[in-house]
Amino acid sequence: MQIVESLLKDVAIPRFVRVRQHFPDDHIPPEKISGTVTELLADSGAASALKPGMRVCLTCGSRGIDNIVAITRAVADYCRQKGALPFAIPAMGSHGGASAEGQLAVLHSLGITEETIGCPIHSSMETVQIGHTEEGQPVYIDRHAAESDGIILINRIKPHTSFRGKYESGLMKMMAIGLGKQRGAETCHAEGFGQMHRKVPLFGGAILRNAPILFGLGILENAHDRTAQLHVLMPEEIEAREPILLQEAFRLMPSIGFPECDVLIVDEIGKNISGCGMDPNISGVFALPGMTGGIRAQRRCILSLTEETHGNGYGMGAADAVTDRLFRQLDLAQIYPNSITSTSLGFSKIPLIMPTDRDAIALCIRTCNKLDKDAPRVIRIRNTLALGEMEISEALIPEMTENMEIISEPYSLPFDENGNLF
Repeated sequence: MQIVESLLKDVAIPRFVRVRQHFPDDHIPPEKISGTVTELLADSGAASALKPGMRVCLTCGSRGIDNIVAITRAVADYCRQKGALPFAIPAMGSHGGASAEGQLAVLHSLGITEETIGCPIHSSMETVQIGHTEEGQPVYIDRHAAESDGIILINRIKPHTSFRGKYESGLMKMMAIGLGKQRGAETCHAEGFGQMHRKVPLFGGAILRNAPILFGLGILENAHDRTAQLHVLMPEEIEAREPILLQEAFRLMPSIGFPECDVLIVDEIGKNISGCGMDPNISGVFALPGMTGGIRAQRRCILSLTEETHGNGYGMGAADAVTDRLFRQLDLAQIYPNSITSTSLGFSKIPLIMPTDRDAIALCIRTCNKLDKDAPRVIRIRNTLALGEMEISEALIPEMTENMEIISEPYSLPFDENGNLF
C-alpha cells in the first residue's frame, strides 16, 4: 500500500463547521408512549378482536425504531388485560444470518428481550404454507404465527430503500417478507426488486386472507427519528389506509439538505438503520436502476458498522471506499444470506479498502472529477437516521438553506495519531 499512501499523502482535507438542521419535531414523548398505545387500542376494533385465552403473536422487525420496546410492551400488556396470552417472534425475513439464534440476537441488540417486552419470544426459521397468491405462488409464514389464534403486526411505515409502490416498508411488507422468514422472503423476492411493488401487495393480500391477522400498529417517525404518530389498522383497513400513511411518511422524512456535493462521509451503516445499511433515499445510491432521490455525490465513503448490525455490512457496496476497520467488522455469514434471499448482490460488494479514516476520505477527494481542490464540497453525517446535525466543509456554507444554522467555529477533522476519527 506504499504507492497508495504516496498518492494520497498530499490530499488536503478541508476544514468543517457543524450545522444544525431545523426539522419539525412534533412527536409523542417517550413517557406517553404506553398510554397512547393503550388508548388507541381501546378506542379501536382491537379491543373486540382480543378474547380471553387467545395465543396472540406479536411481530418484531430488525430495524432500530424509536420506542419500539415500549410500544411492543404496551401491546403485550393490553393483550394480557384482555385475557389473551401474547408472545413475540422475529419477523425479519432472512436477517440475522437466516438463523433462529441470529434473529433472536438482532432483537436483543434492539433491546427487545422477554424481560423488556414482558412476554415470551419464540424464534424459529420454520414456516408453514398457508395458501397461494392470486398468481399461484405459494405463501409461507412463520410456524409459530400460523399456529397462533391471532397475529398483531407492529412496524414502522416509511419509504422503501429499493423500490417504489403503493406499499413500501410497513405492515404489508412485514407480512410479505418479514413473516415469511427466509423461505417466504426468497419466494417474494424471486423476480427481483423491479417487481416488489407488485409482489408485496400480492403476498400481503394472501396473508390477510389466509392468516389470523387481528390488526396492525403502524408507526410513523419524524425527521428526528422520533415517534410522530401511531395508527391502529384493522385487517380490512390495511390495504386502503397504509398507502395514505406512506405518503405522510414521505412528508415527514428528513434530508441532507444539499442537492449535491463532492464527497459524502458516512460514519456508520447497519441493518438497524436501514435495510440497505444507509437509506438510499438519503444517500442517493439505490439498488434498483432508475430510482432517484437523496443527495448527488461524486464519491461516498463509509467508516464503520453499527454494533447492532452484527457484522452485516449489506449496503457497503453503495460506497466507493471503506476503512480497514469496517472490513474487519464484516461477517459474511450475516451478509450473504440477506443478499441471496433478496437477489440483490451489488450492495454486498466490497469497495476499495483504505487503512484509515483519513485515507478513505482522501481517496474520495483525490478521485473526484471537476473538483476545486482548494475547496472540496464535503459532507459528513453520523448515519442516515441522524441528520439533525452534520458537518459540512467551508465551501458549502454559501449553499446552506434557511432551515440550517452553523453551531461551531471552523475546525479541522480530529484525526488521531493513526489517522482515524474514532
